Amino acid sequence: MKYEVLVADDHAIIRDGLKKILADTDDLVVAGEAANGTAVMDLIRARDWDLLVLDLSMPGRSGLDLIRLIKAEKPKQAILIFSMHHEEQYAVRAIRAGASGYLSKEGDSDLLLPAMRKVAAGGVFISPKVAELLATDISPNGNSLPHKLLTNREFEVFNRIVQGVSLTEIAEELSLSIKTVSTHKSNILTKMSLSSQVDMVRYAIDHKLLGSHLG
Repeated sequence: MKYEVLVADDHAIIRDGLKKILADTDDLVVAGEAANGTAVMDLIRARDWDLLVLDLSMPGRSGLDLIRLIKAEKPKQAILIFSMHHEEQYAVRAIRAGASGYLSKEGDSDLLLPAMRKVAAGGVFISPKVAELLATDISPNGNSLPHKLLTNREFEVFNRIVQGVSLTEIAEELSLSIKTVSTHKSNILTKMSLSSQVDMVRYAIDHKLLGSHLG
């Protein structure tokens, strides 16, 4: 049996790379590709897939919102997140939204195929790093850090602000108005008891939340 995989990533080099890797396996095949959230939903609605390998940052609807939308329409869809975001940034939130596994593109490449096979078979892939983050998250003091108070949308805005992305660009990436993004920024500063964008960047560095916002 070959697991049919849908690869969703806005970078062609990543999609091509995954196709080449899976071409050397006997049990996994890239049967579909998508470069944005709209294409992902069209393909998800069109047929069933054994596995969706999903990038978190793509044009249009993406990230945690896209995970929730997919699971709302196809509750049994197996999703493995394959992202440039470090585990500290999104892993726990992605799994809570419905993903069955999370891998950083900068992580151990030897984990990719085992993760894909486990999630495609209906399992959950938790790397040692993500397991540690999940354990911390459910501990009595797990939600005491200020950034844990942010909603998923606020966290996505926070993540982009600390990367130096402008409010206009954030609005375009997340399909929001600039006014809405500005409101999110104000809420972030209030919830985290910070006074400026510089404070946000310093906090992100101190808590290892600073990483590429691409992918």
